[in-house]
Amino acid sequence: MTAYDGPTTHHGTGKGTASLLLGILSLLAGWTLIAPMLELILGVMSRGSEPFARGRAGWGILLNLLAMLGWILAGGLLLAAGASWAIWEVDVGTLFGG
Repeated sequence: MTAYDGPTTHHGTGKGTASLLLGILSLLAGWTLIAPMLELILGVMSRGSEPFARGRAGWGILLNLLAMLGWILAGGLLLAAGASWAIWEVDVGTLFGG
């Protein structure tokens, strides 16, 4: 006769692992804002429901935030460069009839 200790519980770590791996890929592949946003949601969900994946989820959240911040900064720099080029190239006197 074998002893039965009750149901075995599976400590899933899928969301945390997915968040970490996709965070690394976001930084390396230069994915846009949508992928890191979804990965950030996975990481936050994992931190709440998967106690054995808290470290992976934390690193995934950090990497996804860095990827999103990089895209936001790149977009801001691109807009600033375009605006400064437009100001430099446009003759203000012709705009106002001078």
